[in-house]
Parts: sequence; C-alpha cells; structure tokens
Amino acid sequence: MRVIERERKVAIITALCNGMSLRAAARTFNTHRTAIQNLLVRVGANCERLMAEHMRNVDCRYLEADELWTFCGKKERRLKAEEKLNPNLGDQYVFFAIDHETKVIPAWALGKRNMGTALHFLWRLKGSLNGCRPQVSTDEWPGYEDAIEQVFGIAVDYGTVHKEYESVAVGPGRYAPPRVKGVVKKVQKGRPDEAKICTSIVERNNLTIRTMQRRFTRLALGFSRKIENLQAAVALQMAYWNFCWIPRTLRITPAMAARVTDHVWEVSDLLGE
Repeated sequence: MRVIERERKVAIITALCNGMSLRAAARTFNTHRTAIQNLLVRVGANCERLMAEHMRNVDCRYLEADELWTFCGKKERRLKAEEKLNPNLGDQYVFFAIDHETKVIPAWALGKRNMGTALHFLWRLKGSLNGCRPQVSTDEWPGYEDAIEQVFGIAVDYGTVHKEYESVAVGPGRYAPPRVKGVVKKVQKGRPDEAKICTSIVERNNLTIRTMQRRFTRLALGFSRKIENLQAAVALQMAYWNFCWIPRTLRITPAMAARVTDHVWEVSDLLGE
C-alpha cells in the first residue's frame, strides 16, 4: 500500500483549509480521494483533541454565537420517511461562538438545530472559559434562552439581535435575503453592555468558513456524505482558524490574542504524526 509522505500530507491539508474540494485535491496532488478522506478524518480527530487540550481557561468577555447551516447526504426536504429517523442525514448546524475582541473560537458543536445540540455546545463553551462572567449575544432562535439558563444560570449577561428586513417580493431565482433596514437589540438576562450586543463578527465568520471549507460553499457540489467526514472538516477548520490563521485586523492568530499559545502554529502541527 502506498504511504503518503508527510510533505504531501501538509500540502493536502493546507489546500483543504483554503477552499479546495476532495476531488480537486486528488487531481492536484495525484492522490486517491479515499486516501485524502481518511487523512482528513485522522487530522480532524487530532484537531478535536488539540482544541480540548488548549481551549481551557480562556478569557472571553464578549461572545457572539450563531449556527451555520449545511447538510449531510441530502437536504432535509429530499429525505425519505425512513431517512428522517436518522439524525446524521439531512440538515446539520454548526453551533459556535467567537470572541468579539480576540476572534478566538473557544467551542463548537455539530448536530441538528435543537435543544440537545445547543446544550452540548454551551456546556463545551462554559468548560473552555476561565470562570469569568461572559456576555453572550445571539440571534432570536428560541432555543438559546432556555439553554443559556440551564448552563450558565445567573452567571451570564445575555442579549439578542433582531434584524428587520425590507418588504420585497420574492422574485424568481432570488437567493439572498432582503436588505436589512433596522436592527433591534434586546436584553434577555443580566446587565449586558448594549453597545456590545452584536452578531456581526460571528456572521462574518460564517462567510469565512464557507470560503475556506468546500463542504460549506453554497450552490456547489462539495457536500458531506457522512457525518464523520463533516465532523472532521469542522474540527480542522476551527483548529486552523484558532492556531494557524492570522486575521488581518489582529496581525497574530486568535489563539495568540487569547493567550492560549505564544506562537503561530504550522499546518504540520495539526497532523499529530
């Protein structure tokens, strides 16, 4: 059996982190698609371990949380009756939070857009913080309020953002939502700083993920067929963003800004081999 040399592994993972699909990587690096997929799953598992080890006692004062939609296998409306019983098929959501100041993503979770996934995400988030009282901003998805109450209790300041859209008739082929005409901020719990109630950064990061991970690119063919592959791709993206990527506004990686690490990581550090 042919073994992929380490230099090629690093090149493949770098390409996958920068928007290349599996089949494009297979053609570019003359490596079988299945071998690349297996490599992704192994690296993704290591990235989850790295996040669990390093994202501890993080000081995040102002957090923005959101859910990023994708699908696995086929879209929800295409599922047959028996397929709808399988939670690993159909619409999937990546719940994640980003710090307003350091841009670090301390926690994330993948699953259906329901209370179970929200609780899993928020317990992960709470476990990554250093015990500070965070301010959390979200959209108005109704599951957040009860989930935040169960996880944080009274030790949180929570606010929501409601966007008002222009009333425009839906034309044929229109994909984007209408133009936003107003934003209403609402205090839900505690005493949050209303100036910091915001979801702009986390929503902008949605675009970054869709650009850097082919499985999330809309109107394209690069979707996940197995939940394990999607989980690995998300884990790789989060670790790459935190430890390797240097946002233009920071000049350092988010993990460095959050004092999780003191240097920029190389992609080879994510391989764990």
